[in-house]
Amino acid sequence: MATVREILDRKGSIVITVAPDASVLEAARLMNERGTGSVLVLEGGVLRGIVTERDVLRKVVAEQRDPARTPVGTVMTSSLVTCTPETTLERCAAIITERRIRHLPVVGGSGLCGMVTIGDVMAFDLVEKDHTIHQLNSYVYNVR
Repeated sequence: MATVREILDRKGSIVITVAPDASVLEAARLMNERGTGSVLVLEGGVLRGIVTERDVLRKVVAEQRDPARTPVGTVMTSSLVTCTPETTLERCAAIITERRIRHLPVVGGSGLCGMVTIGDVMAFDLVEKDHTIHQLNSYVYNVR
């Protein structure tokens, strides 16, 4: 059974982080530069929250707050849902679906290990299914 660790092994464990006192504008610029929909909020190496595009839209834009003066710590989602590197992909997909989230921080014994998204889970699953189909075709049609 595939695990989150296998996704991280393929994609890497680099995550984009900011401190709680960073501005929302800074976080939004990082998301734009890196082509991602979220940044993790770390304080002293400890995961404190996540700021997503949705947080920026709902808690900053819709409330007409100044993103240059609003610290991410005041708009981040701090009740985090996380998984471990050992979490199965089936469980990971269930968490993402049940909680209606798109970004899932991965936390292990030594702290933050990375982040997986619904896209990562689906892409990994697609590659695995494609490999299985190829193997079955080879077996059925004796193609090498």
